[in-house]
Amino acid sequence: QVQLDESGGGLVQAGGSLRLSCTASGRPFSRDVMGWFRQAPGKEREFVGLIRWMIGSSTYYADSVKGRFTISRDSAKNTVYLQMNSLKPEDTAVYYCAAGGRGGSNWSSYDYWGQGTQVTVSS
Repeated sequence: QVQLDESGGGLVQAGGSLRLSCTASGRPFSRDVMGWFRQAPGKEREFVGLIRWMIGSSTYYADSVKGRFTISRDSAKNTVYLQMNSLKPEDTAVYYCAAGGRGGSNWSSYDYWGQGTQVTVSS
Protein backbone atom coordinates (compact mmCIF):
# COMPACT_ATOMS: atom_id res chain seq x y z
CA GLN A 1 0.00 0.00 0.00
CA VAL A 2 1.44 3.33 -1.08
CA GLN A 3 1.55 5.90 1.67
CA LEU A 4 2.86 9.46 1.97
CA ASP A 5 3.28 10.70 5.53
CA GLU A 6 3.72 14.41 6.12
CA SER A 7 4.89 16.16 9.23
CA GLY A 8 6.34 19.45 10.39
CA GLY A 9 3.43 21.86 10.15
CA GLY A 10 2.55 24.29 12.89
CA LEU A 11 2.09 27.90 13.91
CA VAL A 12 4.84 30.41 13.18
CA GLN A 13 5.14 34.18 13.13
CA ALA A 14 5.61 36.07 9.90
CA GLY A 15 9.25 36.00 8.86
CA GLY A 16 9.81 32.64 10.54
CA SER A 17 10.66 29.24 9.12
CA LEU A 18 9.28 25.72 9.06
CA ARG A 19 10.43 22.49 7.47
CA LEU A 20 7.90 19.98 6.24
CA SER A 21 8.76 16.33 5.65
CA CYS A 22 7.10 13.78 3.40
CA THR A 23 8.10 10.13 3.78
CA ALA A 24 7.01 7.73 1.08
CA SER A 25 6.46 4.00 1.51
CA GLY A 26 4.86 1.08 -0.27
CA ARG A 27 6.91 1.12 -3.45
CA PRO A 28 10.08 2.68 -4.85
CA PHE A 29 9.74 6.37 -5.68
CA SER A 30 13.19 6.87 -7.18
CA ARG A 31 11.73 7.51 -10.64
CA ASP A 32 8.97 9.81 -9.48
CA VAL A 33 8.38 13.49 -9.44
CA MET A 34 7.44 14.54 -5.93
CA GLY A 35 5.28 17.63 -5.66
CA TRP A 36 4.15 19.98 -2.92
CA PHE A 37 0.79 21.72 -3.04
CA ARG A 38 -1.20 23.85 -0.63
CA GLN A 39 -4.80 24.74 -0.11
CA ALA A 40 -6.13 27.67 1.87
CA PRO A 41 -9.76 27.81 3.06
CA GLY A 42 -12.09 28.67 0.22
CA LYS A 43 -9.34 28.47 -2.38
CA GLU A 44 -8.26 25.90 -4.95
CA ARG A 45 -5.31 23.63 -4.40
CA GLU A 46 -2.18 25.51 -5.46
CA PHE A 47 1.13 24.24 -6.78
CA VAL A 48 4.11 25.07 -4.57
CA GLY A 49 7.02 23.17 -6.11
CA LEU A 50 8.41 19.83 -7.20
CA ILE A 51 11.58 17.79 -7.30
CA ARG A 52 12.57 15.32 -9.98
CA TRP A 53 14.42 12.51 -8.31
CA MET A 54 15.82 11.06 -11.52
CA ILE A 55 17.17 14.19 -13.17
CA GLY A 56 19.84 15.29 -10.74
CA SER A 57 17.24 16.30 -8.19
CA SER A 58 16.23 19.32 -10.23
CA THR A 59 13.54 21.50 -8.69
CA TYR A 60 10.85 23.88 -9.89
CA TYR A 61 8.88 26.41 -7.85
CA ALA A 62 5.81 28.56 -8.12
CA ASP A 63 6.63 32.24 -8.45
CA SER A 64 4.90 32.98 -5.15
CA VAL A 65 7.45 30.94 -3.18
CA LYS A 66 10.56 31.18 -5.34
CA GLY A 67 13.56 32.32 -3.32
CA ARG A 68 11.84 31.54 -0.02
CA PHE A 69 11.05 27.82 -0.24
CA THR A 70 13.46 24.98 -1.01
CA ILE A 71 12.70 21.35 -1.81
CA SER A 72 15.27 18.67 -1.13
CA ARG A 73 15.35 14.92 -0.73
CA ASP A 74 17.01 12.16 1.26
CA SER A 75 16.95 9.06 -0.92
CA ALA A 76 18.10 6.78 1.88
CA LYS A 77 15.07 7.80 3.92
CA ASN A 78 12.68 8.02 0.96
CA THR A 79 11.86 11.48 2.25
CA VAL A 80 11.31 14.84 0.60
CA TYR A 81 11.56 18.12 2.50
CA LEU A 82 10.01 21.53 2.02
CA GLN A 83 12.05 24.19 3.77
CA MET A 84 9.99 27.36 4.11
CA ASN A 85 11.71 30.61 5.06
CA SER A 86 10.51 34.19 5.32
CA LEU A 87 6.98 32.95 5.80
CA LYS A 88 4.07 35.31 5.17
CA PRO A 89 0.48 35.20 6.42
CA GLU A 90 -0.61 34.38 2.87
CA ASP A 91 1.37 31.14 3.09
CA THR A 92 -1.19 29.87 5.59
CA ALA A 93 -2.71 26.68 4.19
CA VAL A 94 -2.83 22.92 4.44
CA TYR A 95 0.26 21.61 2.68
CA TYR A 96 0.22 18.33 0.78
CA CYS A 97 2.90 16.22 -0.81
CA ALA A 98 2.13 14.17 -3.90
CA ALA A 99 3.80 11.47 -5.99
CA GLY A 100 3.22 9.12 -8.87
CA GLY A 101 1.55 9.85 -12.17
CA ARG A 102 3.01 12.31 -14.63
CA GLY A 103 4.01 14.91 -12.06
CA GLY A 104 4.10 18.59 -12.96
CA SER A 105 2.31 21.64 -11.60
CA ASN A 106 -1.22 20.33 -12.07
CA TRP A 107 -2.57 18.56 -9.01
CA SER A 108 -4.52 16.09 -11.15
CA SER A 109 -1.24 14.73 -12.54
CA TYR A 110 -0.42 12.91 -9.31
CA ASP A 111 -1.66 9.53 -8.16
CA TYR A 112 -0.78 9.57 -4.47
CA TRP A 113 -1.32 12.19 -1.79
CA GLY A 114 -0.40 12.71 1.81
CA GLN A 115 -2.96 13.58 4.45
CA GLY A 116 -1.88 17.21 4.61
CA THR A 117 -0.30 19.26 7.38
CA GLN A 118 -1.51 22.65 8.56
CA VAL A 119 0.80 25.65 8.34
CA THR A 120 -0.40 28.84 9.99
CA VAL A 121 1.56 32.07 9.75
CA SER A 122 0.54 34.83 12.11
CA SER A 123 1.09 38.51 11.34
